[in-house]
Amino acid sequence: MSEQLTLSAEARDRAGKGASRALRREGRVPAVIYGNNEEPQSIHVEEKLLSKLLGTGHFFNSVVMVEVNGKAVRTLPKDVAFHPVTDRPLHADFLRVSEHATVNVNVPVRFENEDAAPGLKKGGVLNVVRHDVELIVDAANIPEDVVVDLKGFEVGDSIHISSVTLPKGAKTAIDDRDFTIATIVAPSALKSSEGDTTKEGEGEAEAE
Repeated sequence: MSEQLTLSAEARDRAGKGASRALRREGRVPAVIYGNNEEPQSIHVEEKLLSKLLGTGHFFNSVVMVEVNGKAVRTLPKDVAFHPVTDRPLHADFLRVSEHATVNVNVPVRFENEDAAPGLKKGGVLNVVRHDVELIVDAANIPEDVVVDLKGFEVGDSIHISSVTLPKGAKTAIDDRDFTIATIVAPSALKSSEGDTTKEGEGEAEAE
């Protein structure tokens, strides 16, 4: 199960761009908590702490307990806006959720048993089509990842969601098709295309 994170926050009384700029100068990030049939709540959080949680790699598929004025609010991070040049967080959105609410989260895909995939042993290349999968899960049981077992897959094979064992209690948000997670590509096809490019380049050089 994905780790539960904690983030301290303070209520934000003033709104507007000027107030937000002032907060950022103080090392704070404006944010909002919304949803669950309650009024949106404007808050601000410490930039360093938010950046630390973002660096965990599982921020967006973890429950974050946002502590505002001594009261903990169970949330799911939904969006963080970043500065286009500095990559500093500028604003964050958090969705309120009850403990056992059904939520949609994007969960990263992890591949295992690469050594047991004949196609990879022969020099095939794993071509990842989806790096994460949107799942519908209980907010109290969000999985850390979706494990894809590569055992037995050959060159040319496609790995579809139907061949993946999903975490207990989870189902995919896309239920109208058997979508592809990854394929194993023949290395000869890659070499062939590279060779064609080289020949074209040589031909152009000779023509000059």
